[in-house]
Amino acid sequence: MPKMKTKSGAKKRFRLTASGKVRANQANKQHGMIKRTNKQIRNQRGTTILAPQDAKIVKQFLPNG
Repeated sequence: MPKMKTKSGAKKRFRLTASGKVRANQANKQHGMIKRTNKQIRNQRGTTILAPQDAKIVKQFLPNG
């Protein structure tokens, strides 16, 4: 039986927390900050926890955690 492989794109973009939630970078932060409000830029610092529906999909790409 072959080994299950982790999706290379997923391992670069997502991490699992100790409780099993999926942590991801904030969306809409790559470019174009001049157009965004200061409030939006402030609120998008750091990382975020994915919604359960999205986390379910990502966890299939990360079989080994």
